[in-house]
Amino acid sequence: MKRPQFTTLLATTVVGVYLLVVAGATATVADATAACTSWPLCAPSSVSAVVALGHRTAALVVGLLLVSSVAIGWSDSSRRVKGALLAALALYPVQVGMGAVVVFAGASGLTPGLHLGVAVAIFTALTAALAWQLEADTGRDDVPEEPFEESVVDAEPSESTVRFDSSFDRARATLFAYFRLMKPRLMWLLALVAAAGMSLAGGPGGLTVRTIVLTLGGGVLAIGASGTFNHVLERDIDRRMKRTSDRPLATELVPVRNALAFGFALAAASLVAFLQVNVFTATLGFVAIVFYSVIYTLVLKPNTVQNTVIGGVAGALPALIGWVGVTGEIGLPGVVLAVTIFLWTPAHFYNLALAYKDDYARGGFPMMPVVSGETKTRKHIVWYLAATLASAGVLTAVSDLGVFYAVTTVGFGALFLGMVVRLHRERTEGAAFRAFHASNAYLGALLVAIVVDSLVV
Repeated sequence: MKRPQFTTLLATTVVGVYLLVVAGATATVADATAACTSWPLCAPSSVSAVVALGHRTAALVVGLLLVSSVAIGWSDSSRRVKGALLAALALYPVQVGMGAVVVFAGASGLTPGLHLGVAVAIFTALTAALAWQLEADTGRDDVPEEPFEESVVDAEPSESTVRFDSSFDRARATLFAYFRLMKPRLMWLLALVAAAGMSLAGGPGGLTVRTIVLTLGGGVLAIGASGTFNHVLERDIDRRMKRTSDRPLATELVPVRNALAFGFALAAASLVAFLQVNVFTATLGFVAIVFYSVIYTLVLKPNTVQNTVIGGVAGALPALIGWVGVTGEIGLPGVVLAVTIFLWTPAHFYNLALAYKDDYARGGFPMMPVVSGETKTRKHIVWYLAATLASAGVLTAVSDLGVFYAVTTVGFGALFLGMVVRLHRERTEGAAFRAFHASNAYLGALLVAIVVDSLVV
């Protein structure tokens, strides 16, 4: 019988290695290395030297965790888990040796990049071991026996299912319905993505009020337009699903023609705002609206199990919009931020797909739990979470982000991973929702940390 303490220890080791990856990529540790020029120890003569000693101490502790994970889990592990553990164990002394080279040769040339690359490789190997071990411990043969076919459920045509006591109540409900059409829950997060992109690009003193207002205002309008078109195009399916049956168009509280007019008005207003910034920003804004409204809603979502993965482009574009709104061109930190959002999307949404598996099947959407089963979906959540964390670590290396960002991505990343491990063990709707909320907390905190670290710290 597999021992849960092994997966707990392995998950702790993964977080420890990630801590080293992020810490090693920050400028703080790079500066500290110059203050601690002997290895492995040096005199704690300054704050920078103490930071360097702390990093090396953490590397020792994580190394011991790695050795313990291999020793404890070896007898109960599969061949592929053992292979991943051995790869990590073999690379770890190489990583330590490269750290010593950085100290003696200085943080220049290819060595620091190779040092970070080997650390990411160790993190990847341990994450693979964790994903495979969790699959072995908690996997079930839950793959559907029959190929997925769209459910056929006839929606009964009806008048508005909402009744009002007065004209005032109806007017208030109608105004709120138009607000709901814009998907406000999605709006705040994507606006924060754009704000993070702008902060990375501008830095302290590099942003103007005009740029902020027009870029974020255009972004909010574009998100509202995309959400409205999504409501229009999925109104019949929304009636079949419990979680969406009360949406404004599903209940006919808002007429379709009015919703379309509202969506086009929002789209036009967003493009006008973006054009006041620059043409490139307006182009990306237009692409974002079309991608979510047409490509994702009509092409990807109903037709492929990879809808969530490819659809992550829609969530990633605001990062580029924010960057381009400030600089007028594409930059590496903006691209890495966009990649981080893209990778986070499946790790985030697959939890919701697990919680609403039957509802998505009723709606005819080929979500991964419906098509490939829950075991494979849970494993993919681990894969994409690891990729998200690795990308967030790379963002540290290609930008000026510092300690506040590093602490945030490690702390909230550990929380997210802990909820995903719990999801594997419990395999309940409640566990899926906890992992879903943890994913929101991770990204929200990460984006706030980017803004704070870029503009304040």
